[in-house]
Amino acid sequence: MVQERTLPKFDAATVQITKEEGLGLYEDMVLGRFFEDKCAEMYYRGKMFGFVHLYNGQEAVCSGIIKGAMRPGEDFVSSTYRDHVHALSAGVPAREVMAELFGKATGCSKGRGGSMHMFSAEHRLLGGYAFVAEGIPVAAGAAFQSKYRREVLGDKNADQVTACFFGDGAANNGQFFETLNMAALWKLPILFVVENNKWAIGMAHDRATSDPEIYKKASVFNMVGVEVDGMDVLAVRQVAQEAVARARAGEGPTLIEAMTYRFRGHSLADPDELRSKEEKEFWFSRDPIKKLAAYLVEQNLATEAELKDIEKKIQEVIDDAVKFAESSPEPDASELYRFIFAEDE
Repeated sequence: MVQERTLPKFDAATVQITKEEGLGLYEDMVLGRFFEDKCAEMYYRGKMFGFVHLYNGQEAVCSGIIKGAMRPGEDFVSSTYRDHVHALSAGVPAREVMAELFGKATGCSKGRGGSMHMFSAEHRLLGGYAFVAEGIPVAAGAAFQSKYRREVLGDKNADQVTACFFGDGAANNGQFFETLNMAALWKLPILFVVENNKWAIGMAHDRATSDPEIYKKASVFNMVGVEVDGMDVLAVRQVAQEAVARARAGEGPTLIEAMTYRFRGHSLADPDELRSKEEKEFWFSRDPIKKLAAYLVEQNLATEAELKDIEKKIQEVIDDAVKFAESSPEPDASELYRFIFAEDE
């Protein structure tokens, strides 16, 4: 087992959060977890095909940033091939995400994208990307247009921020360095969020990079770099709120390295034999959903019964999403060449 990094301490006593906000974060994280668990079941039952990469364990990063600090439906989100939960947090209905995984016409990408290519213009989801680091320059483009609309075209409502999610493996890719340089030069309103789950497929992060502390790479671009405990949604939320405030104020981008862990293998086709049992047990004990639940109860922001009611509600949403996906039509063969080129409205 590789020695674990010491993370910055976060004092939960300093958190200012309402009951509604706390329960909202909990509901979003449970939605992500239950959805992914159902995906695993459906995949092994032969309802989904191809590669399916699950997000279990990393929910605090997604919920803390998108739900905790951004404006879903207004701000932009760029994802990776581990994109189902990013889509859900961005507001894409569970029905549409599940239908996309089933390859149905009612999916958010009309059944064309499958697991790795979730997209929704309505919800400002810029896409999931199969190639490592592919979404980073796309996210910078979205951030640039927000800045251009506001500063050049005079649109005072164009204060949108973009969150660009990617893994530790992408931080060794050329697009990462090129785009960070450009974003810093132009002071783009963007959050570069590294979900460092320690493994790039089967390559341990510490073996693949000259400096494993990715957030420090922000300094060479004169950019704010922050590391955060990615298993603590309240810590992520605080860091994200500060970064979003800087971005909206025109102070440029932030590189956030969230130390997290995926509870399942790289994909559902991965036997996950490379990670040690000790390492997995260490991270399983830090489950972000259990951590938030304990905090909400301790702070009298929720009761155990209220949390159970949320879980029951979410399970009903997931069951409905599966029924919707199963009963939805396959894409019609006559539309094989649609959605390749832009169409007139």
